[in-house]
Amino acid sequence: MHGQGYAPQQPPPASGGTHVTLRVLFVVLAVVTCGFAAWAPMLRLALVTRKSYDWFLFALVSALDVTALVLVAVDPGEEDFQGPGNAGMVILLTTMLAAVIYYLFADIRHFSPHRQPQYAAYAATRPSYGYPQQHGPAPVHLQPTQPHQQPPVQGPPVQQPHVQQTPPPPTRPAPARIHQVQAELDELSDYLRKQEGGN
Repeated sequence: MHGQGYAPQQPPPASGGTHVTLRVLFVVLAVVTCGFAAWAPMLRLALVTRKSYDWFLFALVSALDVTALVLVAVDPGEEDFQGPGNAGMVILLTTMLAAVIYYLFADIRHFSPHRQPQYAAYAATRPSYGYPQQHGPAPVHLQPTQPHQQPPVQGPPVQQPHVQQTPPPPTRPAPARIHQVQAELDELSDYLRKQEGGN
């Protein structure tokens, strides 16, 4: 009467246009800030994929951005960058380029439709709700038909060692209650016979 209920509603997958818009937004953010915000696409990627490797790359890019910012800030040049400022800009631009390329590669791969069979395989292993699934061989009318095969040829029969069969265990005597009921039924049948004979 009470079933297992309905399967929980899964949120609909985001459309491809949303992914493309987010990719463009985060790449533009990193490029417009000349790499100062190169950590933003890496943060989004780490949040989406939840892989420890992506979290490590996010921390690395953030550390490189802070290092480059410090080098640019301590540069003594008034109009043009000198040594530390040049090093900071090289770090910023290199980090930006590497972060954007990796972000695009990993984000496209993560949301690729070719990865969907993996999710379908995961969904197939999840417990189902509603009707119970049948385990074991399928009924005969659902099994695929196979061509007729000849039974394998057997050699001479192998003689099995003789095993002595044990006798079945003795039956237990009926409990006392059964004997009492049987005795009462006997008395009742005797009484009924006397009643019929007396009439």
